[in-house]
Formats: sequence, C-alpha cells, structure tokens
Amino acid sequence: MALLRWALLFLVVAVIAAVFGFGNVAAGATEVAKVLFYIFLAICAILLIAGAMTYRAVAGPGEPV
Repeated sequence: MALLRWALLFLVVAVIAAVFGFGNVAAGATEVAKVLFYIFLAICAILLIAGAMTYRAVAGPGEPV
C-alpha cells in the first residue's frame, strides 16, 4: 500500500504544480505517479493470480471456490 500512497502523493503534487503554473514540475510528477500506479497494478495482479493458484493447490480441484 505504500507504493499506492507514493503514487497518490505525486498525483497531488502534480495537480498543485499545475494549478500554480509550474508546467515542467507538473509533467514530471504526473509521469512518476503514472509509473508508480502501473507498478502497483502489476504487483496487485501478480499477487491475485498467485493467491488464486495457491488456493486451488491447497483446497484441491473439487472444492468449491
């Protein structure tokens, strides 16, 4: 969750910089926020798939999900 918190922090920095007219700072913070958010989504998807595979291995194929 810390990674998502950092992404949201950079998003807030980008919005504040855009409001005050600091275009380069806003663009840089936006890019960092995007990258961190996509890394968070990738990690979340990998852990979701790994958890589902582990559950099936422990519960067995005939158990209801």
